[in-house]
Amino acid sequence: MRVYNSFDEIDRDLRYLQLQKQVDQETMKLNLNEVKESLSAVAVLTSIVSSIAKKAVILKTVNKLIGR
Repeated sequence: MRVYNSFDEIDRDLRYLQLQKQVDQETMKLNLNEVKESLSAVAVLTSIVSSIAKKAVILKTVNKLIGR
């Protein structure tokens, strides 16, 4: 536990904690928005289509290599 010698020290720490709280809240908002964007229907669909396309290209290449 910290021992304070003046009200100015208390006020400074309270101000610091308030600012830290605001920074943390804004960070949480940004993280939430990033999660929402990554889970949006367009992002999920794009990811699925990209994955299918990559697998199709790989499968086609393997088939050509083995002579099918």
